[in-house]
Amino acid sequence: MVIVATVGMPGSGKSEAADVFIAKGFDYIRFGKIVVSEVKKRGLPVEEDYERQIREEFRERYGMAAMAILNIPKIEASVKAKNDVLIDGLYSWEELIVLRERFPGLKLLAVYASPETRAKRLAKRKIRPLTAEELSSRDRAEIENLHKGGPIAIADYTVLNETTKPNFLAEVKKIVTKIKRKK
Repeated sequence: MVIVATVGMPGSGKSEAADVFIAKGFDYIRFGKIVVSEVKKRGLPVEEDYERQIREEFRERYGMAAMAILNIPKIEASVKAKNDVLIDGLYSWEELIVLRERFPGLKLLAVYASPETRAKRLAKRKIRPLTAEELSSRDRAEIENLHKGGPIAIADYTVLNETTKPNFLAEVKKIVTKIKRKK
């Protein structure tokens, strides 16, 4: 059994990478789902401003490791079932600390794409698209307020997502193979 978490800026390709892990039989836990669920529960439209508001509220209540803390029961259920686990979208340094304390063998995959590449992708995205201005604001918030840079810097594996989708997916498949060999 192996636990892998992805980290990357919005539009870097974390969800595309996650699809590769899912196809290889990993259980899928998306940290951000808990935020979207709360937005919907409150009857608000699923938009960047409301998602940010909820993320910040969770962090005020649970600290900077909020997403990890709120998702630990789901991770533990998969671990108990002896399933491989993919955590999609680690947000903060503090979340990484909590997860590595709880799950010492956790591997971290950073997915990187340039701001220009991400802006082009996010403008076209059907679900939760972002304008260039929204992306810039969210990038700044994630770097300054969520401490996302640390996990990206110390990831066990890094994949660059600047070329074609098939090339990117092929690189992710290589990483999945390496991770599964080492378990």
